[in-house]
Amino acid sequence: MIIKFTALQSVDIPVVEEQVPIQHYLRQPKRLVNALTDPTRLEQLDKNCFRLKMRPLHFMMLSIQPTVDMRLWSSPKGTVYLKSERCEIRGVEYINQRFSLNLVGILEPLQIKGITHLKGQADLEVKVELPPPLLLTPLPILETTGNSLLKSVLMTIKQRLTHQLLVDYHKWACDETKVLIQSEYNSILSPGSQGI
Repeated sequence: MIIKFTALQSVDIPVVEEQVPIQHYLRQPKRLVNALTDPTRLEQLDKNCFRLKMRPLHFMMLSIQPTVDMRLWSSPKGTVYLKSERCEIRGVEYINQRFSLNLVGILEPLQIKGITHLKGQADLEVKVELPPPLLLTPLPILETTGNSLLKSVLMTIKQRLTHQLLVDYHKWACDETKVLIQSEYNSILSPGSQGI
């Protein structure tokens, strides 16, 4: 029997803008992924594709650890798009052959009454063919447990987004501003410039 679990999570985060607008930060996929996940569980496959080894998930009597390939890209306006491309359950071949994960997300900077907000949504869907030991468990219990598990995964991502991403943006913006000031200072002092 194939069962489907779903979860949806939305965010609306006000942003204190630095001198460098957050749109510039959002156009850097690697920084974003590093801010949202534990870098020790992350492998970059190409410019916009990342392999994430998720923390183990415990569902009824099963413990599984999905490895998900995600593509992350952004528009010139800073809207970020996320889509899972591939998923593998390592170590549990029965589940691996009967499991699919689909994650789609969007995050965009919007001006609301003069304040920049990051507004977004993530949809997570998992389909799995139940192993024989779970076939005796009532369907409502399976669905409630599975949906709660997916919701907790998205809630963890939301918490990192609302805290870690903003912390990283402010650090990055300060570093960028220092580089810009140093560059302007050097151009003023360089030989042949029209300095004092």
